[in-house]
Amino acid sequence: MLYLAIKALVSGIIIAIVSEVARRSPGWGALIVSLPLVSILGMLWLWSDTHDPVRLAAHAQATFWFVLPTLPMFLLVPTLLRQGYSFWLALAAGCVLTILLYLAVTLIGARFGLRL
Repeated sequence: MLYLAIKALVSGIIIAIVSEVARRSPGWGALIVSLPLVSILGMLWLWSDTHDPVRLAAHAQATFWFVLPTLPMFLLVPTLLRQGYSFWLALAAGCVLTILLYLAVTLIGARFGLRL
């Protein structure tokens, strides 16, 4: 239980730092957020928990394929905001788009033997 609390604390501290940096400088905040910090933490925690290179390799590869469908959201949300849509509507539209693209990647990937 202590290990889980440490993982949550470290992860939470990184998110808090990123949000504070982004509040002061959107560009620097975006740079930090664009770093694969969550992915790296996930790999560190997974390796620490399992020491299983096959599982870690599968995790890293699946992460690559799941990052791709998230990218259009970062174009849709600012576009909608600039057109006057509310933040919540723009965010919801971005999330719906991402979910639909996740489904597409999963279904199309399976047809090509991609196991996610």
